[in-house]
Amino acid sequence: MSNLFIRFAIKATVVLTVAFCIHVAVLNVFQLPLFENKIVLSYVVNLLLVVIIFGLLYLSKKKFKDQLGFLFIAGSALKFGVFFVVFYPFFKLDNHISKLEFAAFFVPYGLGLILETISLVKWLNKLD
Repeated sequence: MSNLFIRFAIKATVVLTVAFCIHVAVLNVFQLPLFENKIVLSYVVNLLLVVIIFGLLYLSKKKFKDQLGFLFIAGSALKFGVFFVVFYPFFKLDNHISKLEFAAFFVPYGLGLILETISLVKWLNKLD
């Protein structure tokens, strides 16, 4: 790919690793279960999806330049699809999604989305 993709992958890994450490530290401070609610899987899956989607968009930048926004939205839909297939059934076992379950998925999802959006905006502005 290129240095841009590698820099993004490293940045995403660092941001989500730091966020994971902070997330677990906050859980620890409040004496809540640290590694329940598929928190590790959530951070790993969100990191992989963010890096893969960014990489696919980066590879598509010349061929689908005018459709990159739609492809980005499709990537977000893919992330929600993964949530509903992988995480939602587990979270709904007791017919209730707790705040901890919600945070376990949506903290890394939100951080990944913010990071991905900012990075994409920066390099899309440089394409012209």
